[in-house]
Amino acid sequence: KGGNHNSETRKKKVCLLSATVPTRGSCCNFIHSVEFQLQHFISKMRRRTEAQASNNEPVNADRKDPDQRLHSQAAAEGRVSYSSVLMIVGKCLLLIIFIPPFLNYASLQREGQMLFPKDGQIVDVGLGQKMHLLCKGQGRPVVILDAPAGMSSDVWLHVQESVATLTKVCTYDRMGLGFSKRLMQNETTGTEKVWGMSTTGRMVDDLHRLLQAAEIAKPFILVGSELGTLNGRFYSHIHDVQVSDLVLIDPIPEDVFEDDQWKEYWYGKLLPSLQTRQFSAATGLSRMLIILGVIEPTIKGENVSEEVIQRQKYLLSNPAHQSSAVDEHYFLNESAAQVRDITQFKPLSSRTSVSVITGDSFDQQIPEHLNQMVAKLQKTFLEESYPSANHVHIKGADRRMIYNKPSAISQHLRKLVNQRQAKQQSE
Repeated sequence: KGGNHNSETRKKKVCLLSATVPTRGSCCNFIHSVEFQLQHFISKMRRRTEAQASNNEPVNADRKDPDQRLHSQAAAEGRVSYSSVLMIVGKCLLLIIFIPPFLNYASLQREGQMLFPKDGQIVDVGLGQKMHLLCKGQGRPVVILDAPAGMSSDVWLHVQESVATLTKVCTYDRMGLGFSKRLMQNETTGTEKVWGMSTTGRMVDDLHRLLQAAEIAKPFILVGSELGTLNGRFYSHIHDVQVSDLVLIDPIPEDVFEDDQWKEYWYGKLLPSLQTRQFSAATGLSRMLIILGVIEPTIKGENVSEEVIQRQKYLLSNPAHQSSAVDEHYFLNESAAQVRDITQFKPLSSRTSVSVITGDSFDQQIPEHLNQMVAKLQKTFLEESYPSANHVHIKGADRRMIYNKPSAISQHLRKLVNQRQAKQQSE
C-alpha cells in the first residue's frame, strides 16, 4: 500500500509539472483526427501529382527510349517525395501550434481545483462577482494585506503566517488575479462607468464589497505594497472610520509618471516584457519553459511549501492571470491620478496612523538614476501628504521585501497589533 501511495503522489506531481491532459481519450482523438486529415490530404496530392505527370507525357511515350522513360518516372517520384516532405513538415507545425495550448488549457482546468488554498474561500461580493479571500488566525484588530501589481496573495505567505499568531490576518486576490475570476468584456456591473477596469478606484470598490460580504471586523489595519499602497491610501481617505492604521510598503509617488525616463522604462521595457509573458502563457510555451527549468517561481526557498510553488507555476501558465497583471501595470498611471484627486478632495482622518516602510532602493533591477528619482519623489510626497508618518527603513531591501525580507515587515506589523490590542484592553 505504501508503494502504491508513493506512486500516486508522484503521478500527481508529474501531472502538475507536465502538460498531462485529464481526459486522455479526448487528446488522442484530437491527434488522430489531425493525422487522418493530413494523410488524406497527402494521398490526394500524390494522386494529383501522378495524374499531372502522366498527362505531360507525349502520346508516343511508348516509343521513347527506355532511359528517358526511367528519367521521367524518377522526376515524378522526386516531385511526390518533395510534396510528402512538405506535408510532414506541415503536420509537425500544426501539432506544435495546436497541441501545447490545448494541453495547457486542459491542465489549467484540473490544477485550478487541486491548487486552490485549503483555507481560502470564494466570497460573493455582488454584481455577479466572486473573489478569493484567505484569512488565518483569530482576534482583533484584523490585518488586511494588499499585494503589489500583478501578484497574487501568495506573496504575503510568510508575513501572514507570522502575524496570524497574534490576530486575524486576511489576504485576497484582486479581480482577475489568482483565484478571483474577472468578468468577461461583455458582462457589466455598472461600476466601470465610474472607475475603469484594473484601476485603483475599481479595486477599492471591490475590496470594500469583499470586506462587507465577509463581515470583517472594523476598524482594521490596512497594509499595501507598491500598487497596494495606492489602494490603501484611496480606501483610507474614502472609508476613514474603517481603518485604524495604514501601512505603506515602498509607496509609489503620484507624480512618478510625469517623468519621461520613468515612462520610457515602464511602458517601453517593463510592460512589453509582461505582454510577452502573457502571450507565452496563452500559447502554452510558459508551461514547457517551466518544465525545462527556464522559468522559475518568484517565491521559493526552504520554508515555501510544494503547494505554493506549484500554485505559482499554475499562475505563470495561466493567461487570464497574466492578462490582468498586464492591465494593472498599464493603468497604474491612471490609478496614481485617481489617488491624487481623492487625497485633495478628502484629507485623511487624524485618527488613522500612518507607517511607511522603504528599502535602500525602489527596485534593485532598474538603473540607479531611476531609483534616485523615485526616492526623491517619495520623500517629497510623504512630507506633503503624511508629515507625521512613522518611517521604517529596511537595509538592503527593495520593492520585493515582502517575500525576500518578510521578517522585518512582520516585526513592524506585530508591533502595531500589540499596540492596538493594549489600547483595546485599557478601554
